[in-house]
Amino acid sequence: QVQLVESGGGLVQAGGSLTLSCAPSGRTFGSYTMGWFRQAPGKARELVAALIWDGVTAYYTDSVKGRFTISRPNAKGTLYLQMNSLKPEDTAVYTCAASQGGIFERYDYWGQGTQVTVSS
Repeated sequence: QVQLVESGGGLVQAGGSLTLSCAPSGRTFGSYTMGWFRQAPGKARELVAALIWDGVTAYYTDSVKGRFTISRPNAKGTLYLQMNSLKPEDTAVYTCAASQGGIFERYDYWGQGTQVTVSS
């Protein structure tokens, strides 16, 4: 029943790096747009990064540009979020999701979320 399985969250000091993984399970989500969302305490959920269904075009929210990289080396395999130069404000629950459409369209499939905590 679980279709997106996340891992890689944890505690890291400011300036450090962390890589999140999102593994398809049950279906491959090949040709789906894949995204990473996060929700910090007291804040709304936001789209952090996404990779459009064809695997070519990537999107990043302004606050993570130059620090985060989204990738999916195998179009039917694991989605990654490489996070560098982490800041305390990056602390949030990170969730991967899949969309049948484009980056800014509805995401229909969601993982369970993984906690990222950045200490100063």
